Amino acid sequence: MTSELVVDVQPKEISIALLEDKNLVELQKETRDLSYSVGNMYIAKVKKIMPGLNACFVDVGFGKDAFLHYLDLGPQFYSYQKYLKQVLSDKKKLYPIAKATVQPDIDKEGSLSNVLQQGQEILVQIVKEPISTKGPRLTCELSFAGRYLVLIPFNDKISVSQKIKSSEERARLKQLVQSITPKNFGVIVRTVAENKRVAELDAELKVLLRHWEDAITKVQKATKLPSLVYEETSRTVAMLRDLFNPSYENIYVNDEEVYKEVKDYVTLIAPERAEIVKHYTGKLPIFDNFAITKQIKSSFGKTISYKSGAYLIIEHTEALHVVDVNSGNRAKSANGQEANALEVNLGAADELARQLRLRDMGGIIVVDFIDMAKAENRQKLYERMCQNMQKDRARHNILPLSKFGLMQITRQRVRPAIDVTTDEDCPTCFGKGKIRASILFTDTLESKIDYLVNKLGLKKIVLHIHPYIAAYINQGLISLKRKWQLKYGFGLKIIPNESLAFLQYKFFDKNGEELDMKEELDIK
Repeated sequence: MTSELVVDVQPKEISIALLEDKNLVELQKETRDLSYSVGNMYIAKVKKIMPGLNACFVDVGFGKDAFLHYLDLGPQFYSYQKYLKQVLSDKKKLYPIAKATVQPDIDKEGSLSNVLQQGQEILVQIVKEPISTKGPRLTCELSFAGRYLVLIPFNDKISVSQKIKSSEERARLKQLVQSITPKNFGVIVRTVAENKRVAELDAELKVLLRHWEDAITKVQKATKLPSLVYEETSRTVAMLRDLFNPSYENIYVNDEEVYKEVKDYVTLIAPERAEIVKHYTGKLPIFDNFAITKQIKSSFGKTISYKSGAYLIIEHTEALHVVDVNSGNRAKSANGQEANALEVNLGAADELARQLRLRDMGGIIVVDFIDMAKAENRQKLYERMCQNMQKDRARHNILPLSKFGLMQITRQRVRPAIDVTTDEDCPTCFGKGKIRASILFTDTLESKIDYLVNKLGLKKIVLHIHPYIAAYINQGLISLKRKWQLKYGFGLKIIPNESLAFLQYKFFDKNGEELDMKEELDIK
């Protein structure tokens, strides 16, 4: 299996698509001004204590206050708080963590109201982004994640990933990391550190220690609260950190700045693989070029067709996600209803595992498979689902089919599920239900071109339109495009864009800046 990463950088958002054998399996979208992401650290104040929940709300500058439970304070909370006081007491000289005294662990059965007070300053880290009506979820047990190691201040343990099976390798890594870890720090050794040399681990540990020093320096100099003291790496680099493996064939990026950022990171962690990072400079939008736009359109929405007429119906609710499996107009199997149901269900298990990763669906997922009479067939379906979910990085748990034919799945929820709207608003009527005559669409485009050339004085224009319209404008010996160029005396480039609706258009100048030429007319 080959993997490719395609990064689409737009002015307002960054989209990252992971392809396995050219099939879209993961999609991440992040608005470029989003400042609340998992891993960010803040120095903030406790806003409200909730004794009944044994929790409190903390103001980190978000619309909804962030939630911090007593169990998320972490065993070393007293050590953090004492060190925080020492750091804030002297604004000129930073108190070194090596001199800090480790305090006793907090009581596991204790009460938050005995530990925190309203208005108290604390150092927190986001572990869950805001989901629906809920604010971010916080922890006081800080951690700095790298590719091979996770650094945890005020923790004296060296832990090695359970996925490293060799006892000799586990002992080697533990001894190595123990020898290079400074006082008052703990480390978790990740699975990808297996068989790595001490020089690689030491280099990353130094980077993580520098992150800690930068963060605590910002805490010392913070003048207003809440204040961001540590920002997780960009979404592109963070995804690379967790996903990167030698099977990657290519990483394509359509933005020069992000390309350099990704190239630098890959060069740091795997110098021999640096050449797989490529700057995409093609004329077509990058997602269109790799057939991702079409896969997005067919893979999101309420109904998902997957095999010989069979389809899934996916509904999202506040409490859980519900999936219904339907055989549709599929031809009956020659082996009878039971064989037909098994075949449809196995196909549904394959598609559902992809959908969970693609949409990043978390929480409780209930799947209504087609009823099967034989116990061995139900077991076969359960095993297929477990096998398919092995590729999923999110923690999950799958229960066998219940007597009602339902399968229950729980999957780690860190971010809101991605919900891409595949229905398109009419760009001509703006959802009113009436459109101007389609035959006049080219006249509308010509009037826009006339305005751009004669009023704004532009000499080069790039026009993005639906591929069907692009074909119409480019057809013929003397095409409509050529007529416009001769008439107005300017440079025009037509780009077919699959993400646009039928009568939708976008104008760009020679620097790639979008020109807003849309207008909504009252339709009587």
